[in-house]
Amino acid sequence: MSIVNLKRLKEEAIQLLIKIINTPSISKQEQEVSLLIEDYLSKYGFNINRKFNNIWTENNNYIKNQNTPTILLNSHHDTVHPGTNWDTDPYTAIIKKNNKLIGLGSNDAGASVVALISAFIYLSSLSIILPYKLILSITAEEEISGNEGVKSILSELGKIDVGIIGEPTNMQVAIAEKGLIVLDCLAIGKSAHSASSPHSGINAIYIATKDIEYLKNIRFTRESKLLGKTTLTVTQIKGGIQHNMIPDCCSFVLDIRTNELYDKEELISIIKNNISSKIQIRSSTYNFSFIDQNHPIVLQSKKLNLKLYGSPTLSDQSNMSFATIKIGVGDSVRSHTPNEYIYISEIINGIDIYIRLLKDFQL
Repeated sequence: MSIVNLKRLKEEAIQLLIKIINTPSISKQEQEVSLLIEDYLSKYGFNINRKFNNIWTENNNYIKNQNTPTILLNSHHDTVHPGTNWDTDPYTAIIKKNNKLIGLGSNDAGASVVALISAFIYLSSLSIILPYKLILSITAEEEISGNEGVKSILSELGKIDVGIIGEPTNMQVAIAEKGLIVLDCLAIGKSAHSASSPHSGINAIYIATKDIEYLKNIRFTRESKLLGKTTLTVTQIKGGIQHNMIPDCCSFVLDIRTNELYDKEELISIIKNNISSKIQIRSSTYNFSFIDQNHPIVLQSKKLNLKLYGSPTLSDQSNMSFATIKIGVGDSVRSHTPNEYIYISEIINGIDIYIRLLKDFQL
């Protein structure tokens, strides 16, 4: 492969993102968009590997021996369902006069996808021999933490020394990421006719609301320098089956974002010992992520004057046991919102930063 014109790559990145937006890719329905990306990479001569709706490939211009380190470039092509209140068709990319590109998945994480692809193609086309192998993976089911997403292919990628995860971070570098615990809680009461004496039944909703009031005010005091405090939010509640019956059960869901200063058993024990509702663990496998601040990729980020921070949001980093950073195009506050958008200038800048991060990098 001869050196690819970077200006042309950037123009193609915008057109590729438009095609991605115009190709619905709700989690578990990503086949068409994965084929679109596969076709684009194939035109540059890359051999594409596929499992489910995940695709990956590697460069060829690296030192080929068993000691050569491997860098993984990863982002996801699936999206959430579009919410309400869109002013435009979420599946039709629209560019406004100020070069704002609107469409579902434009910010999360289509812009990072095309920026990583462009940087990968450019670095793979260089006439120099890179001191590392690059693997590019564009994967599925990130939005639902699905089993047929990136976790299904990690064992097939071989040993990875460091991962660069493309998620909207304003091209700042997340060197830590909060973990996630999801708890299903069930308040148990006793059913009775709503017109009966209050002593005839036990209203499960009242039990649940008392527990929720406690949880609303709970504070986890150990504060991380990077990740801040562990937080807890009640995100769902359901109780009662009809208006004239005292409900005998009421369920609610807790979303807990953890820092490194609490282990999950301690957090669950604190909650269990202070509420009346029964607790069932839905998920506690998504641990916080941390990378040593003296890791070469972090030092390289500092050299480029990229801001380092701790991220409150979960990503596919939680599935990876090797060192990772999260850095990508766009702003996480735009994710999952009506009229999701990205600025074209952000994509161009993101491509440049990815290339600068890796071109002269050594592990």
